[in-house]
Amino acid sequence: MSRTGVFLDRDDTIIKDMVYLNDPGRIEILPRVCDAIHTLNEKDIPAIIITNQSGIARGILSEETLSEIHLRLLRLLAENGARIDAIYYCPHHPEGNEGKYRTACSCRKPEPGLLLQAARDFRLDLSSSYMIGDKSIDVETIHRVGGKGILLSTETDNKIEHRPDHIAHDLRDAVAWVLEDMTR
Repeated sequence: MSRTGVFLDRDDTIIKDMVYLNDPGRIEILPRVCDAIHTLNEKDIPAIIITNQSGIARGILSEETLSEIHLRLLRLLAENGARIDAIYYCPHHPEGNEGKYRTACSCRKPEPGLLLQAARDFRLDLSSSYMIGDKSIDVETIHRVGGKGILLSTETDNKIEHRPDHIAHDLRDAVAWVLEDMTR
């Protein structure tokens, strides 16, 4: 039996974007994020981070450092009553400096590879799932598999290339819309 999942972009959705964050100590969780994720947890809806991390392909950080960043992020969220069920990331970029990561791949958003992997791992129905992010690429990614995309209204993505199903002020507002939409 498959179920609905909520996919979350990481930077400027859950944490403040630090442009190639490479220090776990610099993580800043955005306001109302923990409440939003806790709400998903209470409803038993998987909350899964899907993030492009081309800093690895560019040689700016290692996968080990990214793992430390994600462990600290999970710990900070847990201290505030929020649980992320999984984190999937793409370390690739076709113009990267690091050989094995310099490639076009099926996991770099807007390609749906990470969504497809999460769907297998968590038995999710992607057509009834949602993706919340601050860029049009997040909306495009979930639309490629038939789900719904919610765009956060941030200063970082002034041009909307892919029409979102909803525009929200922040993650808490986005999750509220998702829950309402699920009852329709």
